Amino acid sequence: MAFGFPPKHKEIFQLDNIDKEHYLLFAIETAKQLNWDVSFINESGFVAYTNFSMVSWSEEVNITIEEKSVTIKSACTSIQIFDWGKNKKNINLFVSKFEEVKNTMSQEDINSKLIELWQKNPRTENNALSKPPSTSKNKLTGFFSVFKPTKDYFVTPILLLTTISIFLIMVLSGVNFFAPSGESLLNWGANFKPMTLDGQWWRLFTAIFLHIGIFHLLMNMYALVYIGLLLEPYLGKTRFIGAYLLTGIASSIASLWYHDITISAGASGAIFGLYGVFLALLTTNLLDKSVKKAFMTSILVFVGYNIVNGLKPDSGIDNAAHIGGLLSGFIIGYAFVPSLKNFESKKLKLSTITALTVITLLSSILVYKILPNDIGKYEKEIQQFVSMEAKALEVFNLPDDTSEEQYIDEFTKHGIYYWNENIKLLDSFKELDLPAHIRTRNLILREYCELRIKSYEFVCKSIEEDTDAYEIAIDDCNKKMEKIISTLTNLQ
Repeated sequence: MAFGFPPKHKEIFQLDNIDKEHYLLFAIETAKQLNWDVSFINESGFVAYTNFSMVSWSEEVNITIEEKSVTIKSACTSIQIFDWGKNKKNINLFVSKFEEVKNTMSQEDINSKLIELWQKNPRTENNALSKPPSTSKNKLTGFFSVFKPTKDYFVTPILLLTTISIFLIMVLSGVNFFAPSGESLLNWGANFKPMTLDGQWWRLFTAIFLHIGIFHLLMNMYALVYIGLLLEPYLGKTRFIGAYLLTGIASSIASLWYHDITISAGASGAIFGLYGVFLALLTTNLLDKSVKKAFMTSILVFVGYNIVNGLKPDSGIDNAAHIGGLLSGFIIGYAFVPSLKNFESKKLKLSTITALTVITLLSSILVYKILPNDIGKYEKEIQQFVSMEAKALEVFNLPDDTSEEQYIDEFTKHGIYYWNENIKLLDSFKELDLPAHIRTRNLILREYCELRIKSYEFVCKSIEEDTDAYEIAIDDCNKKMEKIISTLTNLQ
């Protein structure tokens, strides 16, 4: 069982008495008889993809032929950590079948197939789209190489290091390593509708680089490295970072639109955006058909699994951000097609990215402006409730030498008055589009205010009539209010 990123298995064999040209021919025929899709053929080898099945998510097999040896490497194309022996099995199958092919092909077949092989011109273009997806993955020589920028893998490690650094700074400042509190996330810039729509628009951007604990960070960074290795060589630095940031903002807007009081953070929306870009490219004729066949199914399975998993109650997954990122990435991917066809045109590339940036920002501003912030308005106005409650309760702090007339006057003009004002405030919230649990809390608060008014009225009557006859009624009100306070505490 192989473990790594991606999981892979490699073996080196000596050519013995076979020259490079004949080995290449036998190897291609072997791959074809194994029903592997062969592509990227040149005089030094080729790339093949196994078929997608219940036991395989399509592995990429690289055959590299040198003067005296051949290197055979099988690597997973899907986002997984273990291969459960699949890659080693692929190499064993290849070696076994190779011997059979070599021993059964006649000289006449060899000669004709060699002519056919070289009649088909090998790929010589320098365009990034002509490279197999393994180009940058092969440069990962160890764990720390994931963080090292290279020619075709430059933006991804920078995003990786930036996001991890922000998380470490958060932890060093006192944020919980495993489960940051909502307050901590908000202090660092998480996306939260009441605050984001209250002029704090920058949260749409900062939320992309925050994570809710170490496990959330590790899962997202693993997915980022995987899609970065596949996609960045095709897009180049500018398109890749543009797609990441624009789909990240789009995913934040989608989360803002769908959720009322959910604290949202993480790079997953932007990562799903990159998957959307790759899926768009896989539906075009820009990429080799073997690449499309190998990666389309595995990526669809990954995306589908995560979205379905996000539908589970209390999953903690922001599916709105995932879907928003995926759809915006799909659109951006198609928008990149003209500039990718003319890969060397910097003017076309920059004009495309500029247009996408303007469209994304204008669309985001429009949604930002039209979205109602009823929760934010409620949170602000409910502070008035707290303030008036405090004023209504001041009657219990009157000095001992207060006269009966003053007691009645304070209970009536201040106490009962402010409780009635709070009832009016709660009634005004009926016009707001609030979640069901907040509406329920408001109804309970209204009942609490009504009980306070009754209690104050009984106190006034007790003083006016100079009697203890209302003690039971007052005590009953107090018990009901204690029960309500307990209920409200449990609702929070």
